[in-house]
Amino acid sequence: MSTAPATAVSQPSRIPVDAPAVSRWERFSFSVIHGVGGALFKMLGLSGLYAAGRAFGTLEWLINFKRRRRFAVAYQEVCERRPPSGVRLRTGREYFMSSRCDKLFYLIFDWIPRARAETLLTIVHRDRLDAAVARGRGVYVGLAHHGPHHVIGLLIPLWGYKVAGVRDGQEGGIRRFVQERYDRKYPEFQRGRILHSDSFPREIYRSLREGTILGSAMDVSRVRQGHQKCEEVTVFGRSRPYLTGPLWIAVRCRVPILQAFIVPERNFRYRVEILELHADPDTIHDEAAAVSACVHRYAENVEQYARTYPSLLTRV
Repeated sequence: MSTAPATAVSQPSRIPVDAPAVSRWERFSFSVIHGVGGALFKMLGLSGLYAAGRAFGTLEWLINFKRRRRFAVAYQEVCERRPPSGVRLRTGREYFMSSRCDKLFYLIFDWIPRARAETLLTIVHRDRLDAAVARGRGVYVGLAHHGPHHVIGLLIPLWGYKVAGVRDGQEGGIRRFVQERYDRKYPEFQRGRILHSDSFPREIYRSLREGTILGSAMDVSRVRQGHQKCEEVTVFGRSRPYLTGPLWIAVRCRVPILQAFIVPERNFRYRVEILELHADPDTIHDEAAAVSACVHRYAENVEQYARTYPSLLTRV
């Protein structure tokens, strides 16, 4: 496997001082799953653990009627026409199996030898990412609520990339629990920086100046803060506000602008597909027009991927 450019080597991050601690109950429950999952990994290997995860997901699909209904509503929203009942059932079951496997992999990640973990990631059009990193100005990557971002946040730093993510300040307990274990297992990489979406933008500017690959999801369900920049786009037949603050900063900093989708494959393998949202940042003359063009192209790609891989919807 080839390595990333030298300019992309990961550095220790600044951990937010206000990051909430993992509660005792969360630590206990996650520790139990971590231990059981690790034991299954030792006995069955990754392929056996993957089969177990899909079995657990199928069981959850059978008994969790409320979540099945929520997924059915979300699935229907992205479809151009109502799918046959058999397709709906298969897609719903795949959603449960995929999400269960992703969470299981995320929790037992530190059990996997690093050399093996590095082989579980594939980057399609990696040349686009490396060319963007080689400019040395940082890179902005538009993500979406589609696919397991948390898993890629663990895997991609092992390839030597320096990453940061802009996300909602309400951190989930599972992410904080796993990050603690990840920091201990791979101290030379530390964690990818987490920047909260309602914080001051200077940290985003700083990350890009340091050559970081900065990712954020623009397709939010609602805008939490009135000062956050957004643009109305039509997606799935409805007008929605998409957050554009980090995108505006990327345009002003003249950094390459990409988009990425994460697609899980069999046996805990993950594929990242890199798309271009703007070919050359040095050719931008009208910042507002560039932001608008990027966010509308981003929305078109979200529609395409959501309809191609509906079981990977994460906002359910």
